[in-house]
Formats: sequence, C-alpha cells, structure tokens
Amino acid sequence: MDTPAHTAPSGIPRALFAFSIFYGGMVCIAGVLGNKQVTLGPVSALGPLLGLPPLAIEAGIFAFLLLVITSSAVAELYGRKVANFLVLVGFVPLICSMLLTLAILQLPAAPEMAPDRLAAFNTMMMATPWIWLGGIISYGISQMLNVTIFSWLKGREGNSLLWFRAAVASVLSQIVDTVLFITIAFGVGAIGWLMAGQMLVKVLLSIVLVPALITAMVAFGRWLDK
Repeated sequence: MDTPAHTAPSGIPRALFAFSIFYGGMVCIAGVLGNKQVTLGPVSALGPLLGLPPLAIEAGIFAFLLLVITSSAVAELYGRKVANFLVLVGFVPLICSMLLTLAILQLPAAPEMAPDRLAAFNTMMMATPWIWLGGIISYGISQMLNVTIFSWLKGREGNSLLWFRAAVASVLSQIVDTVLFITIAFGVGAIGWLMAGQMLVKVLLSIVLVPALITAMVAFGRWLDK
C-alpha cells in the first residue's frame, strides 16, 4: 500500500521524521561547537556595566537553542509525550558520539598527520569526565523541563501565544542548564561571574532568537505535513 503523501516512508509524519534527524545532529554538534568561546558585540559590553568581565559564551549554545526550539515545535505539533520521547532518544546519539570520541582518541594517529593538527584535535576533543557528565545531565533535565513548561503553558493558553510560550520555556530551561552544567563540570567554585555571564547571555539569546525561530519551525512542520 502506498505511503500517504504527508508521511515519511516509515509511516510517521514527514515533519516529525525530519525534525528527529535534525535534533540528533544538533545533539552531537553542540558539544563540538562548545569548544569555542564567542562574543556578541553589544551583549559582551553588558559585562563591564554589571561589574563582570566582557560577556562571552560557548558557541554550542546556538545548537542547544535549536534543540530547545525543535523539542518545543514537536510538542506543539504532536504533543508532550512525543516531544519527551524525542528528548530521550536524543541520549542515543549523544552517548554514542561521546563513546566514539573516546575510542578515536585512543587510536594511534597516522604518521602522515601533522603534529600541530593532532595536538589541536586532541585539545578540542578531550574533555574531563566531569564535563561529559555535566553535559549529559544538563541536557536531559533542561530539555525535559523545556517540554514540560511549554506544554503546561499550552494547556493554559491553548494554541495562542506560541512565541511567548517558547521564549518562557527556553529562558527557564537555559537557566537550569547553566546552573547544572557549570556546577557539575567546574565545581561550586565556578559559581559566580562565570555562571552569571553565561546565564545572562543565554537568557538574552532565548528572548531574541526563540520566538521567531519557533514560529518558523512550526509553520514549516505544518507545511511538510500537508
């Protein structure tokens, strides 16, 4: 029997199929991008005004915000249970990519590989066990919290105020993610200016980027499922 036009070959809705693949990719790349610290112009200037160093943030936040947006879009289109299942399945590529990275680091490098490239690769891909653990725990809890808050607000507001529901859920989940990751990865001593700066930038990005992107992703999902 032919598959309906609005479904993927697997039989699930096309948008859900596409979003799931996209979600898995963002789970894996977020940790890699996090190796670079970036400044964001006017946002960085807020640091000195608040008595903090110029604000910087790990670039992985952009992939993580896309995770938040995708899980919220799935919750909007298919419900909380499906979105929570997506988050749980996200542990599979996350953990597999970590294990594969550890295995690759143990393999001897080819003699033809330039020493500076090998050193750069090892520096970027090596992480302490606490950083790995912090990433796994903060991912699971913050993503589940995002779906829970988004779905709870939808239950109160109905299908209206999509941008508002997504922004509020993103802000609160980003705060929890920052507290968990920095505390686990770097210890209680890192609580202070590091956590404050990271949290402030993540909240600002959630307010600025999430409303437009969630609106676009939900519209795209509905178009795919037509």
